Amino acid sequence: MLPLAIATALAFASATAALAAAPAAAAAPRAENAFLSQADAAARAARVSNVDYVLDFTLTGKETFNAVTTLTFDLKDKDSALTVDLDKATIKSLTVNGKTVTPRYNGWFITLAAADLAKGRNTVVVAFERLHSTNGEGLHRMVDPVDGRVYTYSHFEPAAAHQMFALFDQPDLKATYQLNVTAPADWHVISTKRETGAVASGADARRWTFPATKKLSPYNFSMHAGPYTMWEDKSGKYPMRLFARQSVASQIKPAEWFKYTKSGLAFFDEYFGIPYQFEKYDQILVPDFLYGAMENAGAITFAERGFMYKADMTAEQRQRLAAVIMHEMAHQWFGDLVTMQWWNGLWLNESFASFMGTLATAEATEFKDAWRSFYSEGKQQAYAQDQRSTTHPIEVPVPSTQNAFDNIDAITYSKGASTLMQLRHLLGADVFRKGVHNYLVKYQYRNARLDDFIGSLGQAAGRDMKGWTQQWLYQPGVNTIAANYRCAGGKITSFALDQSASKEFPTLREQRVQVAAFRLDGDQLKLDRKVAVTYKNASTAVPGMVGAACPDLVYPNYEDWGFVKVQLDQRSFDSARARIKGVDDPLLRAMLWQSLWDGVRDGKLPLNDFIATALDNAPGEKDYTLLGDVLGKVVASKHYLDLMRLDGPYSAQATRDLENMAWQGAVASKGDDNFQRRWFGTYVAVASSRPALDRLAALLNGKGTIDGLTVNQDLRWAIVARLNRFDYPGAAALLDAEQARDKSDSGQAAAIAATVARPDPALKAEWLGTIQDVKTKLPFSKVRTAMGSLYPAEQAALAERSAEQRLARLPELDKSAGPVFMRSYGPSLIPASCTPASVQRLQAAAGSMQDLSAGTRRALLDTLQEDRRCVTIKGAMTAK
Repeated sequence: MLPLAIATALAFASATAALAAAPAAAAAPRAENAFLSQADAAARAARVSNVDYVLDFTLTGKETFNAVTTLTFDLKDKDSALTVDLDKATIKSLTVNGKTVTPRYNGWFITLAAADLAKGRNTVVVAFERLHSTNGEGLHRMVDPVDGRVYTYSHFEPAAAHQMFALFDQPDLKATYQLNVTAPADWHVISTKRETGAVASGADARRWTFPATKKLSPYNFSMHAGPYTMWEDKSGKYPMRLFARQSVASQIKPAEWFKYTKSGLAFFDEYFGIPYQFEKYDQILVPDFLYGAMENAGAITFAERGFMYKADMTAEQRQRLAAVIMHEMAHQWFGDLVTMQWWNGLWLNESFASFMGTLATAEATEFKDAWRSFYSEGKQQAYAQDQRSTTHPIEVPVPSTQNAFDNIDAITYSKGASTLMQLRHLLGADVFRKGVHNYLVKYQYRNARLDDFIGSLGQAAGRDMKGWTQQWLYQPGVNTIAANYRCAGGKITSFALDQSASKEFPTLREQRVQVAAFRLDGDQLKLDRKVAVTYKNASTAVPGMVGAACPDLVYPNYEDWGFVKVQLDQRSFDSARARIKGVDDPLLRAMLWQSLWDGVRDGKLPLNDFIATALDNAPGEKDYTLLGDVLGKVVASKHYLDLMRLDGPYSAQATRDLENMAWQGAVASKGDDNFQRRWFGTYVAVASSRPALDRLAALLNGKGTIDGLTVNQDLRWAIVARLNRFDYPGAAALLDAEQARDKSDSGQAAAIAATVARPDPALKAEWLGTIQDVKTKLPFSKVRTAMGSLYPAEQAALAERSAEQRLARLPELDKSAGPVFMRSYGPSLIPASCTPASVQRLQAAAGSMQDLSAGTRRALLDTLQEDRRCVTIKGAMTAK
């Protein structure tokens, strides 16, 4: 987390003085640092039970808040001291079992002396004051730049509830929470339960009271307060509300939110066989959010930047909204109702929600191709992550809360979800569903471990799951399968699936897939035969394929049942390149496109060949979802070209060809807003020649048009950013004018992104200094925006000016800035320039910087591997 303001240091003074005055204590019950170890959490959970909180907050909108926590619990013994978590607060009073005591407080947790505790029921009352957080954790505060109104919201995952109140901040000490809040009179207060009262409290405040919740882990409880605009819908089984800041309310389409929420609740009620447990369903759009969304029980938060647009949503944006609503909704059962015992189980929460969220989107909304979107996006990220040297098993140890998010990535979300998907194919959909239902019934309002979940599935299936669990959940890496077949007389005479693994991660796995063979019929590749097969060894015979016509293309993971990388045989690879537009099935087309792109990233298919294939085929793609996938690869191709800085004429010509393709696509899509905006977004992303930038400038100032396209505020900012990135004449003035036009929080962020992207050495140095200043007053959301835009791919010379400094300062920043900061800083600002010298520099850093935190070291090693990959792709180019 980011260090707080100087006022916090002053607040520590009283706590430090109290600590100095306190009598010497016995051996400390845990390490004196900001984190809770798994061992210490387990020891505390063994002694503590039946936890209840009464929380009383006074919110004024100012930078600090006051609160009182009344904590009651049963204690098994009073043999030793006990700790209560509370972060960076000024403690005003501490009462233990009716006795006022001097706080023994280190800024991270309070230590309660054994002599003050009782065997059996205990009551602890902590009154304190604390600064609001500004980094997205704890009780975050934001001042709206448009109207000056103040908004607050809580975020506690993985273990940040102690940044808001005093508690046992660990998932296996579930508790009830009874909340009282005094807040300005025009504010709403939203929490897990619906309020029982909100009455006047003085001239300018109201006192909100909420009934006690059901048993929840601390990170699932929440409180959000501010002058939010509210929409309400009572048409479904459960009352629904939606909240957003007043200044952005016009951008919200509540009907869309309520439609997907209502259909999702009905779907999950039926699928799980357990009704939704939290009585009402609130969703809150919040600013400066660190992540996409958070599954707080009954009061889900969403990042504004991901779900708020200044034009009607495209189909892609609506699908993303539906998918994230469903993901967080699945957590209400799997995560909130049944919760992992410790943070090593967080992957299962996220994997299951990703799997169930996609299933619900496909079956309960209009987006029936949701699994195709999952394949093209999340699953490809998981494949990429699982081929890195830093990959990890799905289930990993988490020694302390410091490590809770070290392994929260595409393995956690998408490989885990894919693993569950193929497990459903292996066991059968009905058996899988039965196992999930039994698990939720058995462990509701309790904590559970991986063995509990897998055991429930195994019991439903009547099979031992130990071998499968070891292969899939405790071993890293992705396998590759290839079809090994022979033909004679126009028929397949032998057919086997060959499975391989890397030397580093040699595990072979059991999995059920479909093998499909295709024959050319004119210009079309037609399905000739498909066979389902369960394989587990290096080679598995597929007798069902023998006798089929000798194929023009074989795809050994047809319909994407498995989590496995596909290696096409040479005949199939050549057919895919030549005939991809002749494949009727859009999922198969997507998978063939991915095989080609894998060839590029593995250095086996020249990037220029891939670009030529895209130029030939993308304009004719009529499937909206697949077009987005292909155009995403086009933009990635342009990114590689920019990184490579080729000496010959090819790069400039390829850029012009890509620009022209995207422009013509936008022009030709008149009348279809979804396709037109998709093509135009690609045009903005690849435009870098002077004629292309001239076109963008003309669209911005109204001197040019694309028939049918509305250049809305979001597109205006995208154009302004692109023009500034390439130092187009007058771009800085255009930025100033756009800032004057759009004074919103999102406008401020867009202005920062456009500003820092300018190829100005002095400006780069100034912004890098701001980013690296851990005491900067700039909100972290703005700092993070600057990180991601500071060094575009084509600005390698400018990036090199600070490359040595950025690398040298990495260990220092890693220690001082904290994990929230470094999760953004590392991937954005560790220098890489797609040259052998850059690779060598990163290798040297990886060799010498052995003491980095786990997350930062991973970012360093990942950057090194991707830099090597870029050099390999450059070396495989056949046109320069």
